[in-house]
Amino acid sequence: MGLNKERFEAKTVEEAITNATVSLGITSDELDYEVVEKGSSGFLGLNSKNAVINVWKKSDVVEEDNNEESVEETKEDNSVETKEKTKEESKKKNSVVDPKAADEAKVFLQDVFSSMNLKVDITTNIDEENNILEIELEGPEMGVIIGKRGQTLDSLQYLTSLAVNRKVDNYTKIKLDTEDYRNRRKATLENLAKNTAYKAKRNKRSVSLEAMNPYERRIIHSALQDDKYVTTHSEGEEPYRHVVVVPKNN
Repeated sequence: MGLNKERFEAKTVEEAITNATVSLGITSDELDYEVVEKGSSGFLGLNSKNAVINVWKKSDVVEEDNNEESVEETKEDNSVETKEKTKEESKKKNSVVDPKAADEAKVFLQDVFSSMNLKVDITTNIDEENNILEIELEGPEMGVIIGKRGQTLDSLQYLTSLAVNRKVDNYTKIKLDTEDYRNRRKATLENLAKNTAYKAKRNKRSVSLEAMNPYERRIIHSALQDDKYVTTHSEGEEPYRHVVVVPKNN
């Protein structure tokens, strides 16, 4: 028997634990964890090293077998929606965007951009249907804000969420974007998935993609989940974990 572990990372171990409890929809006393890397300080993910922990529910024990990778990928792919629903249901009573959230987000981001000597216009909008505070950034140096494959933008979104939710009463989900990067990246990955599937079918050989974060891997899995000719799974350890597209034996 073995524990069903999930990996989380953040600037500090404490933040990684918080991230895990939010994602899994449980309290801290319902989980155990082990520290993989303590991490080192940096600024907005630049020249820094995140803390990494493995987390498991105290009551969550699963059988190990030769199909362990397949089980893990089924959870990573097909259970994404279920996990999101569980997370949202656990916060449903307090999910309405706090009226103070937009102001707190602006104050935090203005301080960050001032320290970086960047001129950035900040626009906020509340998605009432999904209870999300959407923040749009505009300026002449958005490439710096986005960073390599969106890593800096993701870090900034995470830090903004931490800063805002320490100041407001209701938990507020933050979505940070600039130049429609989120949608453009999603479209790029979906196109990559289709092209890779075609290559795998044509050559009748598995094709490995570059290392991606969990969110990007889920986009690939989702794009190909209904394909009749290929299947997908992930291999490797973070941060080098990557998707493999495998042709089916039809």
